[in-house]
Amino acid sequence: MRSSGVLLPIFSLPGKYGIGCFSKEAYKFVDFLKKAGQTYWQILPIGPTSYGDSPYQSFSTFAGNPYFIDLENLIEQKLLTVEECEGASMGNRANDIDYGALYNERFRLLRLAYSRIDFVIKKKVSDFANQEEWLEDYALFMALKDAHDGASFFTWEDELRLRDAAAIAKAKEDYADEIGFYQYLQYEFFRQWKELKEYANKQDIKIIGDIPIYIAEDSADVWCNPKLFQMDENGRPTAVAGCPPDAFSELGQMWGNPLYDWPAHKKEGYAWWIRRMEKCSELYDVIRIDHFRGFDEYYSIPYGRKDAVVGQWEKGPGLELFTAMKEKLGELNIIAEDLGYITPTVRQLVKDTGFPNMKIMEFAFDGREPKEGGAKTNDYLPFNMDHNCVVYTGTHDNETLYGWLDNVGKASLAEAKRFMDIKWITKKGFVKKMIRLAISSPANYCIIPIQDYLCLGNEARINEPSTLGTNWRWRLVEGQLTDKLADEMLYLANLFGRN
Repeated sequence: MRSSGVLLPIFSLPGKYGIGCFSKEAYKFVDFLKKAGQTYWQILPIGPTSYGDSPYQSFSTFAGNPYFIDLENLIEQKLLTVEECEGASMGNRANDIDYGALYNERFRLLRLAYSRIDFVIKKKVSDFANQEEWLEDYALFMALKDAHDGASFFTWEDELRLRDAAAIAKAKEDYADEIGFYQYLQYEFFRQWKELKEYANKQDIKIIGDIPIYIAEDSADVWCNPKLFQMDENGRPTAVAGCPPDAFSELGQMWGNPLYDWPAHKKEGYAWWIRRMEKCSELYDVIRIDHFRGFDEYYSIPYGRKDAVVGQWEKGPGLELFTAMKEKLGELNIIAEDLGYITPTVRQLVKDTGFPNMKIMEFAFDGREPKEGGAKTNDYLPFNMDHNCVVYTGTHDNETLYGWLDNVGKASLAEAKRFMDIKWITKKGFVKKMIRLAISSPANYCIIPIQDYLCLGNEARINEPSTLGTNWRWRLVEGQLTDKLADEMLYLANLFGRN
């Protein structure tokens, strides 16, 4: 079935109090998607963010981001007052996120709400914690981070860093209230998310979640499961993840995530990955896995390197991992993010899993003349796509289409114009033509970032890889999602059979 959807992170929703969240604006966005004839809402990872505020670097692969808890809902529960929330300074610009202000003010308000919960909520939190096996360790991890002024667990005392049983037992006693606070945040997060997802599904809107293949170095996952990662006897990583040098970066990309010890995972029947995917299947209708190539081969960089120049490719678990998942969980709705330099073995793995992969319209035009063979070899051109794929104009890591037009090479722009049979057109007109090209493509699924529908420039870009400070900050403002835009989106969806 041909369908379409919109890419918009939770944090980019409009609304009060500094960041997009599970507020009434999220429900309004679902209504907008319904009116626009869309089927999918794709979001970015929703875990608690760590260094750099990136959703791809989270303190836990199982936990949710407390920033997304709707404060207005807490007001309705009489755990906070309007005056308390409006008196908190959480940023001065409606279209930008001030993470420093959020860290100070939003957590202060959440602690205040926690101090006011009654025995009924405490019982619900306790029941929730008993159902979620990961939660006690995560809550302790966060309590200990607070006790160490936010420092990485690699700097903690050895007995805590290495999880000495007596030290862990004592910490659970010493930090019982703080552990309760973090358990409450997760209870409230998942309660609110469940309500939002159920509302979306009732409107026939499905959620595409997004998970990074790797886990953050400073995370409860690594702290609790060091044997599942490439670590030495002192609990330190021996190798980390990244990408080798290429045409975009002469130093490569140093991600710094600990690498999986795949033989250890295999020995346990891939139980940790199965638990992870089981949880994701509860949260989302479809799961996009970032850097799918890493399951075939992964780039291993010696720990301590400052860049990714030195490294080597190692063999991943391949199809065996997904076979194990299928045996335990049944069929999973997964999108394989297979962008970048893709080898024949990666292509085969994607084919063997049967998962749809990704095609990006911004990558479709490499500036070569048709006689040079560009049309034959560029997988991102519409006529080279098969049906089992997801076409995007761009992703959160790319420029917006409008911004791309400012920076794309002349040869690539000329090729795009030839392909669409246009000689002169306004920038907004070009963006709309590219969107139409994606929607009309053979791909079964088409996802368009909302910034492209709005013809916004790179001021609305979500992320520029390998940079810090300006990413993950852009937000919609009230009034940008109009009935006129919904009607235009519905027209295109109907025209090209995507509903």
